Amino acid sequence: MPVRALWALFGVFGLAVLVTYWRLPAGELYNVSEHAFALGTGRLLVFLNYPVSLAAIAIAWLAAERIAERWALWVSGIATVLCAVTAWPGVVDQNDLDGKPINLVPLIGVAIAFALSLRAPWEHVGRLPLDPARVVVGIAVWLFASVWIAAALGFYFPGDFFLGEEIRRGGDGLLHPAVHRGEHEGLDAALLITSALVLSRYRPRFAVLWLLGLAFTYGLAVEWRDFWFEQVVKRGWTSWAPPQVLTPRLSLAWAALLIFAALAAWLVRRLEGPPRLGADPRRTSPSPSLDRPSAESTTGAPSP
Repeated sequence: MPVRALWALFGVFGLAVLVTYWRLPAGELYNVSEHAFALGTGRLLVFLNYPVSLAAIAIAWLAAERIAERWALWVSGIATVLCAVTAWPGVVDQNDLDGKPINLVPLIGVAIAFALSLRAPWEHVGRLPLDPARVVVGIAVWLFASVWIAAALGFYFPGDFFLGEEIRRGGDGLLHPAVHRGEHEGLDAALLITSALVLSRYRPRFAVLWLLGLAFTYGLAVEWRDFWFEQVVKRGWTSWAPPQVLTPRLSLAWAALLIFAALAAWLVRRLEGPPRLGADPRRTSPSPSLDRPSAESTTGAPSP
């Protein structure tokens, strides 16, 4: 089931983050200061805030739609508020990626979304018109993310095709590996894009579809910038870099993201149709045939 596979993907990279930050000293990683187990668990906590809690919001609402009970809508709303704390300034700070007590708040939201997804009766989704495009985009996204996969596992990507262990001079004038070991926002972006590709197949209501469109366009912008800076700017080919959109702000770049998210949602809705509001994924037995009286006994005996 795609939603559980998505949770498994988060789990695999969460485990990689835990192990890598546990076994490597903080000086070899990026903007962390704890040590050993405390470093690993703290960085895992931040990972569950960003990007996992952002994807968990859409999962919670999709699950609530399928549970189709009022309590599920209330619970998904609570999960959304808790997960949205991730976007508050300072909760996930690129200059300080150690775990903080506030990071426990989005973690609770993730746990609620996970529980809802286990409770929800997810339907089978057949082939959709945009599935070939989803596959092509997914392959491209993870091809470019391969250097960050190695980094998350605690290794340098070999060779010069995608810079890895090659040494480049940084802004401080000192020599550094072109791609540091540990988690990168480019990898987080690839996970958000994958979430949007998978979850949009469930044809959610437009508000949730727009949220997935934002995850998609935001993820593309973040991955593009991270890849461009590491693979193009660090080679000295140009000093220009795409705009920074990692954190929400009032800017033309963020305005463009919001507009492109709406366009992406509209395109998916136009090509793949609206949600099947009358469908009940919990129904597993076939309806009675039209030639069978509805008042007939299940044993075959005539009704009184």
